[in-house]
Amino acid sequence: MRALLERAEIQARLQAIFPAGAPQRAYLTRMLAASTVFTALYVGAVEGEDGWLGPKHVYRMTDLQAAKTSEEARQAYAAGILKPRGFVDGARWYQDNTREPIRDETLREGLVFVGAVIERTDLPTTSSKPRYALGSSFADLFAPDLSGEALDAAIAAWQAGHMSAGALARLAIVRGGAGADNESVLLQFPNGETRRMSPGPSSLITKAVVEDFAPRFLAEPAVVFISESSAKVVARYDDLARSIGLNIVADKNLPDVILADIGGAHPLLVFVEVVATDGPINERRRVALAELAQETGFPLDRIAYVTAYLDRGGAPFKKTVSTLAWGSFAWFAAEPDRIMEFASERARL
Repeated sequence: MRALLERAEIQARLQAIFPAGAPQRAYLTRMLAASTVFTALYVGAVEGEDGWLGPKHVYRMTDLQAAKTSEEARQAYAAGILKPRGFVDGARWYQDNTREPIRDETLREGLVFVGAVIERTDLPTTSSKPRYALGSSFADLFAPDLSGEALDAAIAAWQAGHMSAGALARLAIVRGGAGADNESVLLQFPNGETRRMSPGPSSLITKAVVEDFAPRFLAEPAVVFISESSAKVVARYDDLARSIGLNIVADKNLPDVILADIGGAHPLLVFVEVVATDGPINERRRVALAELAQETGFPLDRIAYVTAYLDRGGAPFKKTVSTLAWGSFAWFAAEPDRIMEFASERARL
């Protein structure tokens, strides 16, 4: 059987393997996931090594048992804990009611979902026999003698081989947002012009709005106005605004970005709020932006409201999603081909 790491170190490695932006990260990096990985290694539930893990192995584990690392003790636990009276000395890590979170969240929706754990296919769904095992290459990442640059390289190789292209792209942009604190952000406009913005996640999201969102969702995109959180105006095109019937007046209600789609007979105005921490388009904000456009005579049926985030799994979206205005959209830089609509009317099925 393989050598073992402490649970705390396993959790630290899980956080490196599944960094911010990884799908199902909450399930994959909490202590319950570390306990599951530790126990799988403890009982030899690794692909190709003939052992299998069940939730009971995890929630019946104790510190006293985990300290017994001889192969005989580990094999005895793997088989004995599954018996009707299978208990061991010490305080259990979890109670029986943790069975469902281990099975459904940590395993099926977490480790199995991302390809880190395999599941037996020769058992009926109602069988109580253990059915899970760590993928062999995933188990390799928890070797105690793997560290430093070698560990980083092994993690990168596993991610490249097991995560989808979309997941890898999502990780890349989220990492870029986390590291955007030292360099200014170069923004390229649809007309080819460029501007530099102050470093930080807000600027990175703004860049994504202009360079990724606009060409994907607008037929002929144009930038009307962009500002930074410091109230600095990055770009302002008054001639374009006037040509589509909008008079921009410096006002605290101006959004972070104003885009226009000038490809049709009637232009579409898109108000975008960039959210790195807070400040989405809630109902109050939507009304204020509608009044701003209405004051200049712009038709309300040609206005769209978008709140732009870095990542759907990040704290800013989770914190503000319940306040987003009906009739608005949410867009995520890490998933640029998708957009979420908060429909203000019942959709027809």
